[in-house]
Amino acid sequence: MQLSYQTQWEQCLGIIRDNLQNEEAYEAFFAQNKAISYVDNKLTLEIPSHFVYERLESQYFDLLKKSLQKVFGTRLRLDYQIRLTQNEPVVQTEALQRAEIKKEPEFDSRLNPLCTFKTFCAGKSNELALSAALTVAQKPGNNAFNPFFIFGASGVGKTHLAQAIGTYIQEQNPEKRVLYVPSHLFKIQYTDAVRNNQLNNFINFYRTIDVLIVDDIQEFAGKNLIATQNTFFHIFNYLHEAGKQLIMTCDRPPVELEELVPRLLTRFKWGFIGEIEHPDYELRREILRKKCEKEGLKINEDVVDFIARNATDNVRDLEGIVNSLLAHSIAFSRPIDVDLAARVMRMIVKIEQRVITCEAILQSVIGVYGVDMKSINSKSRKREIVWARQAAMSLCKKYTTQSVSRIGQIVGGRDHATVLHAIKNVEDLLQSDVEFREKFNAAETALQQNR
Repeated sequence: MQLSYQTQWEQCLGIIRDNLQNEEAYEAFFAQNKAISYVDNKLTLEIPSHFVYERLESQYFDLLKKSLQKVFGTRLRLDYQIRLTQNEPVVQTEALQRAEIKKEPEFDSRLNPLCTFKTFCAGKSNELALSAALTVAQKPGNNAFNPFFIFGASGVGKTHLAQAIGTYIQEQNPEKRVLYVPSHLFKIQYTDAVRNNQLNNFINFYRTIDVLIVDDIQEFAGKNLIATQNTFFHIFNYLHEAGKQLIMTCDRPPVELEELVPRLLTRFKWGFIGEIEHPDYELRREILRKKCEKEGLKINEDVVDFIARNATDNVRDLEGIVNSLLAHSIAFSRPIDVDLAARVMRMIVKIEQRVITCEAILQSVIGVYGVDMKSINSKSRKREIVWARQAAMSLCKKYTTQSVSRIGQIVGGRDHATVLHAIKNVEDLLQSDVEFREKFNAAETALQQNR
């Protein structure tokens, strides 16, 4: 039975997926492509964007060619049909010929295709930088944010955001030359160019760039790097005057960059300067949810909450914790719970035990017993109010270093004898009254969860 060309294309995708061994790259550059016709040994694939076309041709051409010829035979020819937007015409490009194909070297942007605005988690800690980044991406070089300079501690998302700008520009403007370069690589390139008497070629190459993204610009600082700084200054000036977009990341604001030539520092201050702060609690939860979804990992909300409250520094820690949790869960065949999360996290971050205060205890008691602070501080002898008051005193004695006299002052201005009586009464009630025990335990659990 003759297989349909769509079925044959599915077989090709299976071969590609097995050999690629990178699910994210497969989903980004192959899974969305469809076989739409096959006539006279010519297969036409519909692909979603010119960006995908460039990646297929520059990075995955050999794998695609071998997979197609294995299924369709060596006489196959391949056309791409690219639909850029709903309103733009179809673009067709013939790609695969019978003869051996000689390809011109493609320009490598060095961008990570996974670093996009879609995969960037937005929150209060990065909302200003993200807003400015979107403006830059939509009008590169033609905006008030040139240069675009973002700073922050390691692991807060600076590189992701900078590359997201480049990826978006490349998708929308395939003709633009976008280049991402870490500062340490720029320094190596400069040193090699000087050593090989190729400095003019080095500078001329960078002058052809439309969007230059320089990561970790603080690595240019140093008295022994003045020549590197001056060369970058001339490249910066040329690109800026030509209306090209400059994007930089750093671990500190420009004012704190010591041992950089003043004229270069001045240029950094021409456009946008924004900080990406440590992710707040809500953003950490969102990052965890997205990471777990990506890894196909199901974690209950108690574990997510525990991780988000204790891993407070950066995104890399959160991703490392999820990866380690997955590995430990598989290796030890156990569910992912708070105990396992705590065990894993101690290897990655420092878990701080938060100090429990009398005020925090009172809030937990109020929430469980359904009374208010005014009632607890009053002289009311209603059972539910007395229970709440005495539970608060007992928990304060158990979890804080406050004296019984100080606890009495905090809980309604009572004396130390009243506090001692309350503590003794709680001990008795825990042994004899089921209802009291349940409420007391609930208040204590709530207190520990908020710890």
